[in-house]
Amino acid sequence: MGEQDKSSRFKGFYNLTIQERQKLLREKGFLTAADLPLLNEVDGLPFQQAEHMIENVIGRYALPLGVGLNFLINGKDVLVPMVIEEPSVIAGASYMAKITRQYGGFQAHSDPPVMIGQLQVLDVVDVRGAQEKIESSKAELLAEIADVDLVLQDMGGGPKGLEVRVVEDSPVGPFLILHLLVDVRDAMGANVVNTACERLAPHIEDLVEGRVHLRILSNLADRRLARAECLIPPEGLAFQGFRGEEVRDGIIEAWAFADADPYRAATHNKGILNGVDAVLLATGNDWRAVEAGAHAYAAQNGRYRPLSTWEVDGNGILSGRLEMPLAVGTVGGATRSHPLAQLALRMMDVSSAGNLAEVIVAVGLAQNLAAIRALATEGIQKGHMTLHARQVALSAGAEDEEITRLARQLVREGQINTSRAREILSLWRDA
Repeated sequence: MGEQDKSSRFKGFYNLTIQERQKLLREKGFLTAADLPLLNEVDGLPFQQAEHMIENVIGRYALPLGVGLNFLINGKDVLVPMVIEEPSVIAGASYMAKITRQYGGFQAHSDPPVMIGQLQVLDVVDVRGAQEKIESSKAELLAEIADVDLVLQDMGGGPKGLEVRVVEDSPVGPFLILHLLVDVRDAMGANVVNTACERLAPHIEDLVEGRVHLRILSNLADRRLARAECLIPPEGLAFQGFRGEEVRDGIIEAWAFADADPYRAATHNKGILNGVDAVLLATGNDWRAVEAGAHAYAAQNGRYRPLSTWEVDGNGILSGRLEMPLAVGTVGGATRSHPLAQLALRMMDVSSAGNLAEVIVAVGLAQNLAAIRALATEGIQKGHMTLHARQVALSAGAEDEEITRLARQLVREGQINTSRAREILSLWRDA
């Protein structure tokens, strides 16, 4: 099946069984016959591989793997693998992707993959003089570590810059902070950056007659930002009796709340990360590093603010934009060692770490729109609790057809809790 057939639009996908979904994705070219064992039961991560990934392995812990549908990113259809335990996230992001694709989808861009390594230089007699020495010796220092990773160097990556600043007053007195800028190409970059910092440390100590203490990557990857944008006219926002202009203005008002208040901003950004983290997990990337960088970036100006921006342009069209650090990789770590992470990358057909970052930031913007649209209209609970009711039904012991039937009754009654679910099940089974 040709590339033109690989649309991310699937009508009625939600209503299919898991086996029917797998069959459809195979027919459309997103999966192969060899991929299916990875998706079924425990074959996705053999014990032998798990044993070598972390310490003290005693088993495997499974989470649902779903797909975000309808995504059109930079003019290309993308089927997005997502791993998450929370209901409504994949459904919400997919629905917003369905709306945005009518108006050009998401436009996304990523910066070159430059990561920051930090060196803390202590016991320097004259910190200002030491700063000047380092500033005037940058070329020589970078030359000393240019071959820190020969493969990376051959690909055009490696150490690219050096910055230095003075901390005048701290609990341990004045010291220097060095930022080593490293182009890590398609890696997340932690290992190569840490190695580069280690290699640089003795050269710095000799130059300034000080002591290099910490030498480690920073997770505030603000030289490696990803951005996504979308435009939706009012008519694309109308639904269930809500006028398009009403929905648009409600979204702007919800965003203004987050922009003014850190308590709301934290939850606003959590909604973004619901989508971002799900793709990071699916691709074996370090979601904790991305979250740390995202929250630090949100507070970069001294006040915690939303990562996204929503506004109305001069033509009355809703304009959304998300910018955040996204240090992700398509090589190395769990991305290479976990079979399902490799499958996820193949399904998305991403060609580089930058391309992956663009997909992830678009998903984050879609999920953000889904959350604030729900909050600004019917409330977050209606759709969320409908999906949550299925989890409650499962936890109460419902099986097969009982799950859907029980979930619907719990929603109708407005009592979505395990005790009521068990009570209904008991009545049905005793009848």
